Amino acid sequence: MEERNSHILTFLETKTAEYADRIAVGMKGMYGWSEISYKGVGILSRKIARYLIEDIGIKKGECLAILSESKPQYAPCVFASVLTGTITVPLDIKLSKYELKSILSDCMPSVLICSQHYLETALYLKQEIPSIQHILVNDEHARNGEIKNIYELPDKYDAKWRQRSSKSTALIIYTSGTTGAPKGVEISFANINAQLEDLSYALSKILPKCQKLNMLSILPMNHLFEMTVGFSTFLSTGYTVYYTSSLKPADITSVMREKGIQFMLVVPAFLKLLKAGIEKKINSAPPIQKMIFNIMYHLARFIPTYKLRRKFFARVHAQLGGKFFGCVSGGAPLDVDVAKFFERIGIRVYQGYGLSETSPVVSVNTDRPGELASVGAVLPHFEAKIDSSTGELLLRGPSVMKGYHNQPEMTAEVIDAEGWLHTGDIAKIDRHGHIYITGRIKNMIVLQGGKKVFPEEVEAILQESNYIAEACVLGTVREFGAKDGTEEVTAVIVPKSELYSSYTEEDIDKMIRLDVKTLSEKLAPYKRPTTIIINKEPLPKTTTLKVKRKEVKALIHA
Repeated sequence: MEERNSHILTFLETKTAEYADRIAVGMKGMYGWSEISYKGVGILSRKIARYLIEDIGIKKGECLAILSESKPQYAPCVFASVLTGTITVPLDIKLSKYELKSILSDCMPSVLICSQHYLETALYLKQEIPSIQHILVNDEHARNGEIKNIYELPDKYDAKWRQRSSKSTALIIYTSGTTGAPKGVEISFANINAQLEDLSYALSKILPKCQKLNMLSILPMNHLFEMTVGFSTFLSTGYTVYYTSSLKPADITSVMREKGIQFMLVVPAFLKLLKAGIEKKINSAPPIQKMIFNIMYHLARFIPTYKLRRKFFARVHAQLGGKFFGCVSGGAPLDVDVAKFFERIGIRVYQGYGLSETSPVVSVNTDRPGELASVGAVLPHFEAKIDSSTGELLLRGPSVMKGYHNQPEMTAEVIDAEGWLHTGDIAKIDRHGHIYITGRIKNMIVLQGGKKVFPEEVEAILQESNYIAEACVLGTVREFGAKDGTEEVTAVIVPKSELYSSYTEEDIDKMIRLDVKTLSEKLAPYKRPTTIIINKEPLPKTTTLKVKRKEVKALIHA
């Protein structure tokens, strides 16, 4: 008999009963702490699902999109989608209306669940996308007339829940959306089940053998790392997941202290900010305290256990709630010096690696703590090898995506006939099986916070200009300030030659910069070029007229 989506459906039947009164998800808002127990998640999930099936008539296999901040109410919306047999499409709240319209035109959802904050955007999208028939709001206290919130639905909790095969698509995660062909990664139930098994194995090496742990979530739910690990895996293990409405380090550490947070999923940029915050307090302390810290920091490398190191730096740990012992870092390369800082003061940092196309976690460095630059060995369900001719990392296993939604040709470009996923990352594998990512084949730009920008997507927008002849977008490394060593989006622009006969170079410079700024409003803020370089001469090209990005980058440095 074919395996079905039993893992997630069984969760609602067994986990909600097993952990009934334990807090599943929580967040501090204007009315204080909003917390939902495991039993509460199960009840609210059924309430929403029953309404979708019986009152709205949502069909099995249709898409249900969610446009919302990470919050406790996100959980029952996801599980309701599973119960109704629909495909969940979590949306990036930082995308523009233009980008969201492009994505939703691709997956054509019938229902859009949004937070009150994004209701106006949701109403706009409903007007623009014919498939969207219904909008629900996931805020407890929202009142919007005919637009219902999930708490206003009828108090009915039973319907015929819909099973799907393990090969069915559970999630579509979009990684871009401005071009005519949005890239939606299809994740099946089989993919999720393999991830849950692999991640349970990895976390068994990291977390203490107890079920009552408090986790803090700071990553968006449209990020597959958060959806798979911080949501599905943590909740299936009975942990409590707290969300925060602010990503300011001071606000995050406040939640950590109040709820005794023990573990987190992070991106490297957060660790860098947290380190800077700790160092700022140390530097502003009296000279004697600063000197004592520096002496202790020097001696700490000789202390063999993390428990003793935490006692050594008790004051620092008190600022973090006193219980925080570690984190998994992913989404972008980890600065080894930042990792060393936290390891030295008694906080374990486990670097991981993954791609949306691998559901997403491929490896976590759990067994060789001294190798901070390594992302670890692949998890049990994966095979890995290096392409001998290109140095590219290839991966194969049941966590590799079904493919890109509506993009069979694009899928065939990254998954070969033998099932190997071509990651686009250059890597080496040592004798212990540990992977070291050394570079990228792809043009993709990875920003400080782990956000990914596709140059072609930005270029397509800039080429709409009446003043621009050529545009080449690439990542350049900043060499100063707080973001030293991180990539930023740089646009190299060649103005149309006829402009020079009518305007001065100074005027052209102003025109181009203003036009880039205006056009970039169609993009999410993080995708907009932060550096604009005006180049009068045509850009170097191949015989097929493709811009030579490496030569453009060299031109910038020259």
